[in-house]
Formats: sequence, structure tokens, C-alpha cells
Amino acid sequence: MEKPHIMLIDGMALLFRSYFATAGVGQFFRTESGLATNGVQGFARHVLTAKSLMKPSHIAVCWDMGSHTFRTEMFDGYKANRPEPPEDMLHQFDQAREVSELLGWKNYGEKGIEADDFIGSFTKKWPDEADYTIITGDKDMLQLLNPSVKIAFIKKGFHVYDLYTDQRYREEYEILPKQFADVKAFMGDPSDGYPGVKGIGPKTALQLIQRYGSVEGVLEHIEELKPAQRRKIEEDRDMLALSKKLAVIKDDLQLDVALEEIAVPDYSSDLVRICDEREFRLLARLLEKSFT
Repeated sequence: MEKPHIMLIDGMALLFRSYFATAGVGQFFRTESGLATNGVQGFARHVLTAKSLMKPSHIAVCWDMGSHTFRTEMFDGYKANRPEPPEDMLHQFDQAREVSELLGWKNYGEKGIEADDFIGSFTKKWPDEADYTIITGDKDMLQLLNPSVKIAFIKKGFHVYDLYTDQRYREEYEILPKQFADVKAFMGDPSDGYPGVKGIGPKTALQLIQRYGSVEGVLEHIEELKPAQRRKIEEDRDMLALSKKLAVIKDDLQLDVALEEIAVPDYSSDLVRICDEREFRLLARLLEKSFT
């Protein structure tokens, strides 16, 4: 019997990308009452296109639910450098989850936990019984790769993805996927707002993990490093340890979900009418094409 193929969607990554791609050229696709729907309709189009390209049997959409998480408890600066979302986007967060449900895709999210952690935990829910494709723009997810997990990074438009497999990752990085968090601990992550070790960039960070295997391995062999490297690490030792904790994606959430709950639904032509009634015209036309 063929294994289920579960497509895990990083909802915020697709929503933000869709919003800014269209807002930049002044296309907000407003309703009669003036509400922008560009992010929502773009998000839905992304998932529908990925569904036709990747042919999953199951879909789960994972969401961040507010900016306060267990990581901001650990470090005040975590994601603190990110600007507030534009006003035209605020109502689209809830709207995107509603459209997801309307199209038969289950939403997963919880205050205090990031979408990454739900995605990581899904990949451990049926580890030997299913194959997974993660749709995201977030390189942190590389640590989740294994022979059953692929990552399709959003590249351009709705059809172009950069697909990473476990094998491709190992050939390019020459470390295990789970060691990517150790690399991030040294190099930091400007988009997430944690610095890692000042003065150690991506190339050096990767070389250190290739040689010593982990943050702990580097610290055990710190006397072997060049004096300048050693000094940088000693000066930022506390931030290095904290950065590793921030970089690791949780994969042990208890997900109360049965496989059949996330099965890809069949669509009826009623859905076109409902989308038209809700003034999601682009989405209605896209669905209409799938019935002709």
C-alpha cells in the first residue's frame, strides 16, 4: 500500500509573501466594504498550486498565533526587530484561517508556540508510516529533513520551488540536518533577532560544526581554535547557548489528530458560489477552472 503523503504548510510564510508581492504593485483585491483580500487569496492559491504540483494525500496548515512565544520568554529580543504588519493585513490573519477551513484544510496553531514547532511535531507523528513535504520560506526547517521529509522552499511566483531532500542537504552541508541548529547557534539569525557569536558568519559556523559536530563539541575543543575565534566564542558563550535553544525546532508536541482528519478533501462546485459570495473572486475563478 502506498504511504500517505502529508503536505505541511507554513501558513504565515505564504500569507506574508502573498500580501507583499501584491501590495508592492498596489493590488489589494478589496471587497465592496474596502477590506483587502490579497494575502488571503494568494495564500489559498499557493496551497492549491502546491497541491496540484506535489499531489499530497493529506494537508495540514500550521500558524503562528501571536508574537509572544516560549522563545520570547527565553530572550526578549527574539523577533523583536520585525516591523508591525500593515493595517491592511491585520484582518487577513483570521480570514486566512477561515478560508483554509472553507477549503477543507485543517488549521493548527496555539498561543505561545510557533508554526515551526507544529510542523516539526507533525513530522514525528507518523515517522515511518508517511512521507512529508513542508512548504515554507524558512531555512530553519532544514533541521527537520530526513529520508521521509522533503522541504519545498518558496522561490518565485506560485510554481517555482527549491526542493531539498535529506540527500541533497547532506551533500551540500556535509553535516546531519539536526546539526543545522548548531550552525545557527554560532551564526545567529538576523530575521529572528538573535546574534549568535559576534564575528562568526555562516561559513565559519558550518566549518566548526563539520569539524566538531555540535556547540558542545566546539566548546570541548576550544583550545584547538585560533586565538581570535576562541576569544569571540568565550566572550559570547552565554549567547551561544541561548541561540542554540532558540534555533532548535520542537518536535514533541502532543498532536491530537487522526490521519483521516487531514485527508485532502473533494471539492464541489458549491465552493465557487461561496467564494464569490464572500468576494474572493480570484479564488472563485481558480476553483472554477478545476471543475472545467
